[in-house]
Amino acid sequence: MAAQSKWLVSVPVATLWTSYQSPREIDAEAISSTADSDAWLEKLTYETRLELCNSNLVQSQVLYGQEVIVLEEKIGWAHVLVPEQPSGKDERGYPGWIPLEQLTPVADWNIERGPVAEIRSKKAKLSGDEGQDLLELSYQTILPVLEEQEDVVIVQIPEGRGSLPVEDVKVSASYSSRRKGSGSDIADEGERFLGLPYLWGGMSSYGFDCSGFSYTMCKANGYIIPRDAHEQAKDGKEVDLKKLQKGDLLFFAYEEGKGSIHHVGIYYGEGQLLHSPKTGKTVEIIPLAGTVYEKELCAARRYGQDTEE
Repeated sequence: MAAQSKWLVSVPVATLWTSYQSPREIDAEAISSTADSDAWLEKLTYETRLELCNSNLVQSQVLYGQEVIVLEEKIGWAHVLVPEQPSGKDERGYPGWIPLEQLTPVADWNIERGPVAEIRSKKAKLSGDEGQDLLELSYQTILPVLEEQEDVVIVQIPEGRGSLPVEDVKVSASYSSRRKGSGSDIADEGERFLGLPYLWGGMSSYGFDCSGFSYTMCKANGYIIPRDAHEQAKDGKEVDLKKLQKGDLLFFAYEEGKGSIHHVGIYYGEGQLLHSPKTGKTVEIIPLAGTVYEKELCAARRYGQDTEE
């Protein structure tokens, strides 16, 4: 591999495992060369989903075309950092393990050099040069644009070239020039995923955990925020809990708000919370009043542009 090559994720969603020994037999589809999320999630029971968290098996997920920094390789696995997911665990990016066969080295890849296509649909079909189906990609997959045509956008992919339907993507001049949305925009994006089952470590339209949900809705509006809830609560603009605006991130702590932060959601306005709650639940909007969340609310942060002065 050339010295200047970058390692890119070459599957729709790569799960970032705590250790190369973390996956169980039931996780075979998640660590295969195709990383078939639908097949994997269909097999998981409530108990085996819960174990992803309770046994500390999974850290996060990484989308197709995202760069990772490879620290070391071990028996078919790569110990990596994810630069696009800020973390106090390592200032260079979120750490974890990914199967080597889910990564591809690419010599020429730069999402800041020119236009990018950002998937705005929940999922989009990636096609090859001959029009053949290649992969189903997740919301918020972002790829360099090679050419814009009437019906499709030709994009650079880790394997070469591909195309995405025009109706599924938004093209921006560069990665960093993507439009920055308001708090309302952040909440409105999240509303599209109502009913999506919670997934510990989830960072895609196949399933989100609580902080993966808030991270991704902020990313969809041009903001890269820390990956984990307790670090999201330290960044952004501090907000008075009596002056909340739609789209503010709300944080919840044990011991009726006095302990450690364990959950984050998006304020939906009018006393409501939009969030991905926990294993066995789905993305929902609920009134805060009279719930455990009302008692545990401890902080709010604003990442979107203010809608009011």
